[in-house]
Amino acid sequence: MEEQALVIALVGVLGIGAQWVAWRTGWPAIVLMLAAGFLAGPVLGLFDPEHAFGELLEPMVAIGVALILFEGGLSLDLRELRHAGDAVWRLVLFGVPIGWLLGSFAGYYIAGLVWPVAILFAGILVVTGPTVVLPMLRQSNVQPRPAAVLKWEAIVNDPIGALCAVIAYEYFRMVAAAPDATVVDVVPPMIIAAILAAGIGYVAARFVAWSFPRGLIPEYLKVPVLLTMVIGVFVLSNKIEHEAGLVAVTVMGVALANMNVSSLRSIHPFKQNIAVLLVSGIFVLLSASLDYSELSYLNWRFGLFLLALLFLVRPLTILTSLLFSSVPWNERLFLAWIAPRGIVLVAISGLFALRLSDLGYADGEVLIGLSFAVVVATIVAHGFTVNLAARLLGVKGTSRPGLLIVGSTPWTIALAQEMQSLKTPVMIVDSSWQRLAPARRAGLPYYHGEILNEATEHNLDLSPFQVLVAATDNEAYNTLVCNEFAYEIGRDTVYQLGESADEADKHAIPASLRGRALFESGFGVADVNERQAKGWVFRKTKLSDEFDFDDAREVLPDEGHLLLLVRKGGTLRFFTHAMRPDPRPGDTIISFTPPKSRPAGETTRRPAGGEPGAQPA
Repeated sequence: MEEQALVIALVGVLGIGAQWVAWRTGWPAIVLMLAAGFLAGPVLGLFDPEHAFGELLEPMVAIGVALILFEGGLSLDLRELRHAGDAVWRLVLFGVPIGWLLGSFAGYYIAGLVWPVAILFAGILVVTGPTVVLPMLRQSNVQPRPAAVLKWEAIVNDPIGALCAVIAYEYFRMVAAAPDATVVDVVPPMIIAAILAAGIGYVAARFVAWSFPRGLIPEYLKVPVLLTMVIGVFVLSNKIEHEAGLVAVTVMGVALANMNVSSLRSIHPFKQNIAVLLVSGIFVLLSASLDYSELSYLNWRFGLFLLALLFLVRPLTILTSLLFSSVPWNERLFLAWIAPRGIVLVAISGLFALRLSDLGYADGEVLIGLSFAVVVATIVAHGFTVNLAARLLGVKGTSRPGLLIVGSTPWTIALAQEMQSLKTPVMIVDSSWQRLAPARRAGLPYYHGEILNEATEHNLDLSPFQVLVAATDNEAYNTLVCNEFAYEIGRDTVYQLGESADEADKHAIPASLRGRALFESGFGVADVNERQAKGWVFRKTKLSDEFDFDDAREVLPDEGHLLLLVRKGGTLRFFTHAMRPDPRPGDTIISFTPPKSRPAGETTRRPAGGEPGAQPA
């Protein structure tokens, strides 16, 4: 008991610690989790998962994989998929069978796996992994179309790869149980079991979609009920047929994602949290379960197999699937190169490695080591070359972080113009076409729609924007927007007008719901409007070794206020009531000041709608 508790605590520390280091450094989290588990297990011998959990390890991993696949299915909104074009459908309808076939040949003829293991492993290899692809795309700033194709290929193929593995395993399990059985004897029961499992998953999704909005489940029980239902559907479907539970939970997740259940929005933070915990735990447990005998299989034949995956299987799959499509050749070549594998590959491989060994296939024991090696090799190969490939093939997008501004007002329009002059991507969002008119006349990028509407998620690509500023005339609405997007963009990168009030003030909006307050003084909407009416302007000041931050503060008018600074690389750092960034030479400071004369070298921009600001001296 004490040993198991200690192992659970250690797994949590290693997994979440690796995720934190990845966040701080930008390194791939999956590689850090692999290193942490491998060091703690085979290298240092701190714990052995099989010894600690015994027969419980397999069902623990199985339920974890089921929850991960359900969470992945919840991400598959087919309405948003329609905007990615037909390239994703081609990669699903043609790419999956082509990649499965080519991967099977490579596994058998090059890696030397027996046919059942080669076929099952190739089915899992069709996944690319959103947990790896999405951070890679954010860091590389690929153009929207190829980025959307890679993103949705990863999301869609995640559950499909699991289904391919289930189909292969069930076929070989039935053949092993009845060696004299024909294809007709084996395939129809598989199809019937898959249909039954999918039906169970769909019925469970319909029940959730019917009961949650009607108040039959209280709010505090929705997450526990949903979690229990997923596990129940998984176990029940497995009773009907081995591993059919993976089909059921995948269908349940996809069905729920496309039933427009508004009540599910409140569980998104929990969904993300449980996914992080499960991914961290399973990855550390599986990597700690490795032993040197499994790694000894990674010889020169695997090296050739990996080269075949990188330079033959993936390119042939993509180029064949996209024949006669409208995707330009430079984008096809980019898609043909980028295919990092992630947690689903390792989790499913670890699950079926134990199953294949029970069926008598010795090569099944090496699947965990093989999958880890594929993950590390593809992440390193693609992660370190994605920027170079994007640049050489002309699919590189802007590398500067973008600013999303909610609310079209004279103040926000002037701010957007100031940011545009610094080459920062900017977008103004407002539900009023009339309020957007000045932004349209100024030639600023805009989105006409309600930012909180679910349809906006499918029509507005948020990936270029790493900072959000809510600056409408309604401070409560600004708070609502910040609270909604804090989970997607990050609590530390959503800002709003208005000072964070004292928590003891029962009339104030709680600070836990608000975004960070703009300006060190915490200007509110009324404060900004009042100063704008008096002709206040934006000023930008470039810092250098000779002209540092203290000099900039010296020339700032007494009534002026610092708003933000822009780093050389485009990173935005705001001055707030709670924190002040550390200015460096090369930074540009944006301030909001009265329209007085200014030192030479500064520039001003007056908020739209008033008298012109001061001109350069």
